[in-house]
Amino acid sequence: MKRLFCILFMILPLGLLSGCGEDDKKAAMVQQAVAIESSDECHLCGMIITNYPGPKGQLYSRGIQGNMKFCSTRDMFAFVVDPENQHNIQQAFVHDMAVTPWGHPEEDTYIDAKKAFYVIGHGKKGAMGPTLASFAKKADADAFAASQGGRVLTFEEITLDVLVSMNNVMGHSK
Repeated sequence: MKRLFCILFMILPLGLLSGCGEDDKKAAMVQQAVAIESSDECHLCGMIITNYPGPKGQLYSRGIQGNMKFCSTRDMFAFVVDPENQHNIQQAFVHDMAVTPWGHPEEDTYIDAKKAFYVIGHGKKGAMGPTLASFAKKADADAFAASQGGRVLTFEEITLDVLVSMNNVMGHSK
C-alpha cells in the first residue's frame, strides 16, 4: 500500500504538468486577428484605432483575456519589447501593407507579425507619427524601402533601441 502511494505521488505531478501546456497549445490554435471596430481603443495609448492611418497590430498574451489591439505597429512593438511582456506573447498580427491602402488598412489583410518584414525610417505616418510599415514578403518590404526610404528589419531585430531611434516619439498625426 505504501509503495502504491509513493508511485501515485510521483506520477500525479507529471500528469498535472503535462496538462499545463495543452491550454497554451489550444489557445494558439484558435488565436486570430479580428475586425477592429470603430470604438476600439489602443491597448497602449487609449486612442481610437480607426481614426488613424497606417498598419495596426493585434496580439494575444498569456494571462490576458482576449486579444489586444494597437493603433500602430509602433505601439504594438512598444508592448512587445517590454521585458515584462516579451516572453508572454503567444501570437501577433500586423497588416500586410503591400495589399491594403495606407489610409485605411483592410481587416482581411492581417499576417503573422513574427514572420513579417518591417520598414523603419520611411516618410509615411501612423497613429503615433513614425511607424513600422509591415509586409508579408521581403521583396515588398525592399520595394517600399526603395521608394519611401528606410531599412528592412525582421520581428526579432526590433528592439527598444530601434523604437527609440524613430523620430517624434510622442507625436500623433492624422
